[in-house]
Amino acid sequence: MQREQLSVFDMFKIGIGPSSSHTLGPWRAAQQFVAMLEQQGVLPQVAEIKILLYGSLAKTGRGHGTDIAVLLGLSGDDPVTFAVDEVTPKIAGIGNTHKLVLGGRHEIDFSISNDLLFLFNESLPFHPNAVTFQAFLSTGKALSETYYSIGGGFVVKEGGQSQQKAEVDLPFPIDTAGDLLHWCIKTGLKISEVVTENELAWRSEQETRTGVLNIFNAMAECMYRGSHTKGKLPGGLNVERRAANLNKRLLGNNTYSNYGEWVTAIRQTGNSFQNILDWVSCFALAVNEENASFGRVVTAPTNGAAGVIPAVLQYFIVFCDGYNEKSIIQFLLTASEIGCIFKKGATISAAMGGCQAEIGVSSAMAAAALTECLGGSQRQVMMAAEIAMEHHLGLTCDPIGGLVQVPCIERNTMGAIKAITASQLALQTNPDNAKVSLDAVVKTMWETAQDMNSKYKETADGGLAINIPLSLPEC
Repeated sequence: MQREQLSVFDMFKIGIGPSSSHTLGPWRAAQQFVAMLEQQGVLPQVAEIKILLYGSLAKTGRGHGTDIAVLLGLSGDDPVTFAVDEVTPKIAGIGNTHKLVLGGRHEIDFSISNDLLFLFNESLPFHPNAVTFQAFLSTGKALSETYYSIGGGFVVKEGGQSQQKAEVDLPFPIDTAGDLLHWCIKTGLKISEVVTENELAWRSEQETRTGVLNIFNAMAECMYRGSHTKGKLPGGLNVERRAANLNKRLLGNNTYSNYGEWVTAIRQTGNSFQNILDWVSCFALAVNEENASFGRVVTAPTNGAAGVIPAVLQYFIVFCDGYNEKSIIQFLLTASEIGCIFKKGATISAAMGGCQAEIGVSSAMAAAALTECLGGSQRQVMMAAEIAMEHHLGLTCDPIGGLVQVPCIERNTMGAIKAITASQLALQTNPDNAKVSLDAVVKTMWETAQDMNSKYKETADGGLAINIPLSLPEC
């Protein structure tokens, strides 16, 4: 059986919110479908396109921007570079003109209401997040492909593999926490150092460093932007953005003009327990308010949980003197490996496992990363990840109105605080006395996911989603 080989850049992807599984994944699937049409030389012959959304993609697709994502993907736009301010005008243009330019080159007639279908009562067996693209050619021939968005921006084509990069010989193959601990004990390397060695199988160390710092910069820019943007979130819930007001209240009269100066200004507010709690909440709120507004974020490991790792990393930078490239890279490399273990052994998709698969995994990743950066041993790092996930087991995904807003945004603040607490517990504990292993909690999370009722898996059919009497647009 072929091992699943995952890189730090599989766990951390730059994209546009609000959801990695419902926005980024379908966007990538649409790009792949257009690429297939180009490879077969039939793109100029396409006369009509139909898009069929199934399961969770149908039930919460409008709230998560799935319809927007597939149209932008079919248009040839890329989530890493497409200007977020152009999202609304571009979609409005498609709706008003009833024209879609496939791959940015071939224009066809297209009706959003007639050609993009939400099949609310139909699901496909492989995964709840399914989309089928149908292309009807002027020759009378038709082509169809089905894709599954399996969480974190990962996409599987029906009958194909999710892994796009070539298989390589990794010096330290890892599927489980036990594998990771084995290599750490055998070599004496830290977890981040093991990851660094594996990444060399794909690219140079300098390329990895540059790429990871790009990821950090995207996180920092998102957090900074979210901490200085007021207003209401889109979608109909009329949720007020809180990060900007909280940031202003905490800073008082401190002035600054960029991210680095902002870090200095935050440090000057003091390090009382209450102040740190408020700042960690502000950091997480900022990221996920941006995510909910179709802003540019980093999957960590998903968009819905995108605020946890940046918030804990920012805590480390500001309050633990971690503002240097070496420590930031160490943090993100360690976090990525923990995320890989959960993806291989369980899931990072809320549509498969509820919110434990997103906030729980991100909290475990952040706890592990913080622990290594604060000097914890390899066993303490894994213990921190286990503690963080253990106390997210069973967490449901029940977004009100199908929007990644309530309770999703606040859950990122909770995940960040739990990660810091888990790290502190692990650092003050002898891991030899631990009763629960990281592999045991990964196994338990997957079993819990399988037992969880489907209405608590990103469908908006249960939980808070049906118990909050709000007047919302159809979503």
